Amino acid sequence: MSNLYLTRYAPVQRRYRPIGFNGGSRLPVDVKADSEAYEITAAVPGLKAEDLQIEILEDVVTLRGKTAERSEENDGYLLREIEMGEFARSLRLPDPLDASKAEAVVENGVLTLRIPKAEGARPKTIKVKAH
Repeated sequence: MSNLYLTRYAPVQRRYRPIGFNGGSRLPVDVKADSEAYEITAAVPGLKAEDLQIEILEDVVTLRGKTAERSEENDGYLLREIEMGEFARSLRLPDPLDASKAEAVVENGVLTLRIPKAEGARPKTIKVKAH
């Protein structure tokens, strides 16, 4: 049997990927999970805490913000790739979230958002008794 045959039918490992709405390419994010919470990290260069808004509803997190407006004048630019204006990014996570315990910090152009999973979504440990 050739290796080609084995690799063609090898099982594919599938991982959950958050769903981005609103054409989320304007706000790159990393999402990390552990048994207790999710941590979302987003690049927000030049923005301050007051420039950002975070909304959490059940299992959807929406990040919104606004950068300085760009003038429509060309002003000698040969290339303009830096996005300006308002942005929004929504992510659907695999578990319900506890928005009341979420914490967000902006430092050095990076937003770090930690959102605990709702109590019902956390793994439970049950002690086994001996008789």
